[in-house]
Amino acid sequence: MNQGRRTIKSYVLRQGRLTRGQQQALDTLWSDYGINYTAEALNFDQCFEQQAPVTLEIGFGNGESLLQQAERHPENNYLGIEVHRPGVGHLIKRAHDTGLHNLRVINHDAVEVLQHQIADNSLDCVQLFFPDPWHKKRHHKRRIVQPAFVQMICTKLKTGGLFHLATDWENYAEHMMAVMEQAQGFDNTAGKGNYAGDTDRPPTKFEHRGRKLGHGVWDLVYEKTGNQPDSA
Repeated sequence: MNQGRRTIKSYVLRQGRLTRGQQQALDTLWSDYGINYTAEALNFDQCFEQQAPVTLEIGFGNGESLLQQAERHPENNYLGIEVHRPGVGHLIKRAHDTGLHNLRVINHDAVEVLQHQIADNSLDCVQLFFPDPWHKKRHHKRRIVQPAFVQMICTKLKTGGLFHLATDWENYAEHMMAVMEQAQGFDNTAGKGNYAGDTDRPPTKFEHRGRKLGHGVWDLVYEKTGNQPDSA
């Protein structure tokens, strides 16, 4: 019997144990900071307290980098997607303690959120920092940066919006560059084939870990042009 093809996930769900503070944050602060997953497109004007440009971060980990961005730029709105509940609990607790109002989170698979919950041409920036590199060659198909995924990001960005990627694995950086340079609807802000120079993004937990191991860091920043990719 054909039971259908199983979807390949780009992550491994390692939940870990929630601390008491993280669980309390999820129980008491979700209505302030959390957005439940549904198959209907969000209206950002209803999600946030202000009308402002929206930056979406995919896989924010413990959220400290995203938190710093929201603190630095109160004139913008930030939406984070993360599947791991401890990281979600940590972020919303920190956001509450800091008194932030321009930050929201979704605890769900990012691909499904993008497919169903994010309207086309609605985002000003998408961030993908230090995704799982799946460094073994036989696992490269699990890497989230693939042509179909990049095309979906393009449809969700406004014209002129940015797609900012970063990794501490050189082979993955090369893979990202190869995919992005072939993608329709994007221009490399650093020039064709070049990695971005210094950016103002705060360092992430995974970046600190990689640097301690002696890894380099590669950033790529692409702008959505008026040339739209063909529909899938």
